[in-house]
This record gives sequence, structure tokens and C-alpha cells, in this order.
Amino acid sequence: MSSIGELTYEVFINAPPRQDNGDLPNGEPRLFSPLASTLIYGVEDAVLVDPGFTTDQARALGDWVAGKNRKLTDIFITHGHGDHWFNANLLAQRFGARVVATEGTIGQMHANVAARPFVWDKVYPGIPRSPVTAVTVPDNRFTLEGRDLVIVEVGHADTEASSVLHVPDLGLIVAGDVIYNGAYLYLSEASLAGLDHWRQGIDLVESLGARVIVAGHQNAILDAAAARTIAETREYLDVAEELFRTQKSAVDYFNAMVERYPDRLGRTVLWATAQAVYGIRDNPGQDPVQFIAGGWL
Repeated sequence: MSSIGELTYEVFINAPPRQDNGDLPNGEPRLFSPLASTLIYGVEDAVLVDPGFTTDQARALGDWVAGKNRKLTDIFITHGHGDHWFNANLLAQRFGARVVATEGTIGQMHANVAARPFVWDKVYPGIPRSPVTAVTVPDNRFTLEGRDLVIVEVGHADTEASSVLHVPDLGLIVAGDVIYNGAYLYLSEASLAGLDHWRQGIDLVESLGARVIVAGHQNAILDAAAARTIAETREYLDVAEELFRTQKSAVDYFNAMVERYPDRLGRTVLWATAQAVYGIRDNPGQDPVQFIAGGWL
């Protein structure tokens, strides 16, 4: 927990669900990456960022939020990947909150709903009904007890139309999937767009001058120092790009990344990336979406 004046933030780590479709190449079970939900609150009101995606997560997170005894006014979604928002409607109804996102994110939310029967619902039971109810806010700004919360659009990180939430009064950025912290990066979509787009997004985040960054996927034992998390996310992109060039197969890449980063969490995300990138590479001319989706199956 950290605070300044009347604003405080706390982070809740949603327990990662297990997939039911076999094990990883090294025999480990397929566990999703831990997901961070951030609650920013004042004396009376609160804002929640990225509420997770399974009914079990919604229940646990909702009970935690309720325990803070604040009125939840808004739920902000950083980007359209379903793991960050499929619970938004459940929690919005429970607390009477508004759901906020950028126009680009709202478009990606609709795309992820359309993908549910083909990917999400095949591997993760217990995802609630997830209508897209998010709205935009003027000038990408809203307030919490008179303090500015600034939405900053950063373009393509691990998916397109990514954004972060900047809380200047706390020196805080809630980064969604633009910055990772001790978890394997999801690179399937970014590899198509080119990792330089993600690097440009990191540069933009760094320019905001925050002291603390809450990464969407993180190891809870690590600190949230902005300088370290930014540097390590950049390094990971560089290492991944090099290994894409030197490793001949998805299994080779997976093993090389585990050897390089043995302590990072979310190896299911690493394996999904490996299968997608090498599937696209080995099947030129075919629709890459089938390999991006197939990486999870």
C-alpha cells in the first residue's frame, strides 16, 4: 500500500487459473500468469483498474474491494485482452460503477468477446457473461475526489490500442500489459506488429516520470520501482528478439527463455507465444490469427 495526502493505492493479485488442455513441454501444468488489479482510493470513493476474468476472481476481488469501505465509482480497463476485463460487468453491477476505457480499447473488447467461443471459453471455465459496457471520457481524463486520473494511449504493446493510467499525485502508473514485472511477456500479437512499437510505448511511459509502476502481470514478491520494471521489460524484448532469430523451433525458444529467465511466472504465456510465433513463421501465407489463437489450445 502507498499513499500521498488523501489518495492511496493497493494491488490485489488474482490467482491464476489452470488450463485443462494438457501440460507444458517441460511437464508443468498450464497456469495463467498472475494478474494485478489496482484499487486507487480516497476518503470516500475508489477506482478499480483491470478486474480480471473469471467468476472466482470477481468474487474474491469484489470482497476485497468491499472491505475497503469506499464507493467504487469507476472501473478502468487498460486494454482489450479479456483477462483484464471480462469481470467488469459483474463488478460494475455489484458496486454501481461506471466502466471506462479508450475508444481503441473498446473496439478490442468487442473483438475479445467475439473470440471467446474459439479461445477463452475453450481453455478457461468460469468466465462470466461479458457485455461491453465501457464508455470513453472527455480528454482521456476523469477524477477521483478532485484528483486527476489521466489515461495515456501508448499504441501497440502486447496488443493494439493499449493504454496506461497515470496518477500524478501518487507518482503512479497502472500499466496494464505495457510493462511486465517478473512474468513472461505475451509476444504473439506484438511479433506481428514489430517489437519496436512496444519499445516506443515503453519510452512514452518512461517520459511520464512515475516513481512506481503497477504491471498487469507480476510476481507479488517484487517491488514496483519504475526504473527497474521499465529496464527489465526492455531487456526481455531484446532477448526475445534475439532468440527468435537463433532458436529453430517453438520448444527450443521455450526452453531457452526458461533457462534465461527461470524465475519469471506464467510459462503458459511463454508457450502460447512460442507456438504462435513459430507457427506463423513455418506457415507463410496462412492467416496468422489461427496460430495466435492456437497457441493457447
